[in-house]
Amino acid sequence: MTSKTSLRKLGPSDLEVFPLALGGNVFGWTADQAQSFAVLDAYAAAGGNFVDTADSYSAWIEGNRGGESETIIGKWVKERGNRSEVVIATKVSQHPDYQGLSAANIKAAADASLKRLGTDYIDLYYTHFDQPEVPVEEIVGALDALVKAGKVRHIAASNISAERLEASLEFSEREGLARYVALQPHYNLVSRGTYEGELRDLAERAGLAAVPYYALASGFLTGKYRPGATVDSARAEGAGKHLDTERGQKVLAALDEIARARGAEVATVALAWLAAQPTVVAPIASARTVEQLPALLAVAELRLTQDELGKLAQASA
Repeated sequence: MTSKTSLRKLGPSDLEVFPLALGGNVFGWTADQAQSFAVLDAYAAAGGNFVDTADSYSAWIEGNRGGESETIIGKWVKERGNRSEVVIATKVSQHPDYQGLSAANIKAAADASLKRLGTDYIDLYYTHFDQPEVPVEEIVGALDALVKAGKVRHIAASNISAERLEASLEFSEREGLARYVALQPHYNLVSRGTYEGELRDLAERAGLAAVPYYALASGFLTGKYRPGATVDSARAEGAGKHLDTERGQKVLAALDEIARARGAEVATVALAWLAAQPTVVAPIASARTVEQLPALLAVAELRLTQDELGKLAQASA
């Protein structure tokens, strides 16, 4: 069991989270309910308490409607009786029946998420994809109403520009409304420009916590994708494209070297690099099977040296 000391404070919120957020995108997609429960149980047994999902997971599968992941997480929490011990993060804007970020949609989507999760509050509620045509005043106002109603504890943003994020934060400050505490950017060793720069600088100034998605680049940074190897995964195509890039090859070589020296898995080293970056509190990674979990959970214990961090930074530049 991981000690309470390994928990990290999530930005300016009162939430304390395990340094690896468990991605719920696979629940109801590549992991059925029984597999999902097994993964959730193993994660919780290791001290994990931070589960990330979205109302749209996994609407992209034929026969699914969206909300399958939330439903599974809700059933698990109910069966285990552990709601107060789990920090549940979910998102609004992409569910087929609840598209966008209008005030009315945010309210309706949140109620639908609460119902599927079988709970009366969401710990962390993200705008999944920003809609620049909707004024930040409308979005923040709707999110603030959910906080005031006790339906949401804290609010956050994903896939948002620095400009829109800044406008949102300024509006919250000015009007004394709920303020974003976290940011979910696309960020990993082979995709640094998607976060580093203006967006990260703003997050740092504003004291926001970053919870990066695609932390393992759809599986590429686990090291299982190699020239000539075939991988049986629904995400193989997305991950495999990094093999053809010079950056991808350099990053794999540096990860291999450090992993060997530290007796660690490649995935653990990749996550440890991410976890050590400014503003990052907990990378998100998903596991389809219990066997995939140990390499992810080990990020809580692995601290890379400045030299190792420098090697990876150089390889991924």
